Amino acid sequence: MQLTRPPPPHLQPFIKLLWASSPEGVPTKRPGAREHVLPTGGMHLVFRLSGPPLKLFDSADDTRGQTCGYAIVGGARAAPYMRDVSVATRSVGAQLQPGAARALLGAPEDALASQHTPLDALWDARQTDASLEQVHAAGDLETQLNVFEALLAQRVIDALGAGLRGLHPAIAATLGPLADENPSITGLVARSGYSHRRFIALFRGAIGLSPKEYARVMRFDRALTLAGDPAQSWAEIAFSAGYSDQAHLSREFSALAGMSPQAWRRTGATSPRHVPAGTTTGQIRSRR
Repeated sequence: MQLTRPPPPHLQPFIKLLWASSPEGVPTKRPGAREHVLPTGGMHLVFRLSGPPLKLFDSADDTRGQTCGYAIVGGARAAPYMRDVSVATRSVGAQLQPGAARALLGAPEDALASQHTPLDALWDARQTDASLEQVHAAGDLETQLNVFEALLAQRVIDALGAGLRGLHPAIAATLGPLADENPSITGLVARSGYSHRRFIALFRGAIGLSPKEYARVMRFDRALTLAGDPAQSWAEIAFSAGYSDQAHLSREFSALAGMSPQAWRRTGATSPRHVPAGTTTGQIRSRR
């Protein structure tokens, strides 16, 4: 069971999407199962409400992994990671808007990038445990998502009351062009009115990635969207997504997905960014 919905208008500057999932109707245990998760360039916050805590692995050869907890912040990444999916879990979560981390989590994006951070390192253990218990006690999945949303709404209210604001206007103006095309970073810097060093610092603090890294992930996102149509050739996808040629697409795809475009398509994954680890021999290393 999967629920997804946009946040209410007053939360939209901070939250992109709210979701909740339950393992009803699927096998609850798949011993040893792992999954490659491909980068989105954004952040997410997840509460696990059943099953084991999140466990990540450095590579296919890593047998121990690292346990991250039940309330986890996934920072912005420009690389894939591998996680344990041997037990289906019940969870609620939010995809955060760029620049929202300071208001919702109390830390800038660049401090959380390329890693998973236990929420109790940001909210403290008492507040994190109380929030998890409140959501867990809410009952059905939709009500749990409502309670989770209310907790985030209160965080936003508190942050705004303390004088914190959302995304810097100079950075907000660059996100549309970076998502939809291949603009010159030099041109974006010039239009921002800031020095190159200051613009890069503002961007990394708000997004967690450099402008160049973010642009790469957004172009990769366009390629993944187009690749969902099996009738599209990789040459056509490369042209439409903004790569110089198919070889350029193949190099970038392998760097960002940890596997070639052909290997990715052969997995037959139902979700483009969630690839069963057993379907590819590529060994993805996770930067925590």
